[in-house]
Amino acid sequence: QVQLVESGGGLVHPGGSMRLSCTCNLGAYAIAWFRQAPGKEREAVTGISASESRISYADSVKGRFTVSRDDAKDTVYLQLNALKPADTATYFCAAPMISGGSRCSLSKYEYEYWGRGTQVTVSS
Repeated sequence: QVQLVESGGGLVHPGGSMRLSCTCNLGAYAIAWFRQAPGKEREAVTGISASESRISYADSVKGRFTVSRDDAKDTVYLQLNALKPADTATYFCAAPMISGGSRCSLSKYEYEYWGRGTQVTVSS
């Protein structure tokens, strides 16, 4: 059973930065980050393939957010820069049913395992 745990959320001022972490108990999975604000649909943020050969970003975060992985620590990081109030949401990481491969889909329907999320609040 794949287990994912997010950490690193909190309160930050507009324009600030934050780094989120997603630790997976099993290695070699593609990981995606999604976010959900109150009253809104869960939306994709970014995805990184198991081999790190492919990375995808949602248009809303391109140039501001960076995803990376440290397989020695079974952890995927999401660096959030130039944060805006619109980035306020609960951020979730997710893994697909099958490990490995070079996919990094941004479709929530392709992910089987989800963490509980970490809250990011951007406010002055």
